[in-house]
Amino acid sequence: MLQLETNIEGKTAHFADMMNIAKHNGFGLCGSWEYDGGFFDSIIWREGGETIYVRVPFHVIKGELDRPNALLQFKKPFVIKHVVHIGLDQGENSLLAATGINQFQEPLDKDGQIHNKTKWEEVGQMAVNQLAAHVPANQSIS
Repeated sequence: MLQLETNIEGKTAHFADMMNIAKHNGFGLCGSWEYDGGFFDSIIWREGGETIYVRVPFHVIKGELDRPNALLQFKKPFVIKHVVHIGLDQGENSLLAATGINQFQEPLDKDGQIHNKTKWEEVGQMAVNQLAAHVPANQSIS
């Protein structure tokens, strides 16, 4: 994981606004969110079973995440690499995977080694700063 220095940390925005801003800047809401926080993710590189993401964490300072007026505050973004299986799972769950019951395989490495760190820090910072440029001035609790 590579921590990034960007313009988004500490900014606040409403959930509905951020969903639109994120979508238009190549980010999406990470599926592992909770009502008090989550991540906006963007894929910055993918080849085979390796994917490098830039991830922008946030916590909810007012409301609940699934509400349009929930107020988010952004934390320090980072770059992370996931390495997943390619092909069919040959393990004990292969029958479940083949029948569609178990559609997700365990990643080989949830925090894979990132080579050429300077490059991915720069790419991640550019992506996050572009996102941050579209975030309205700090929105207040209303």
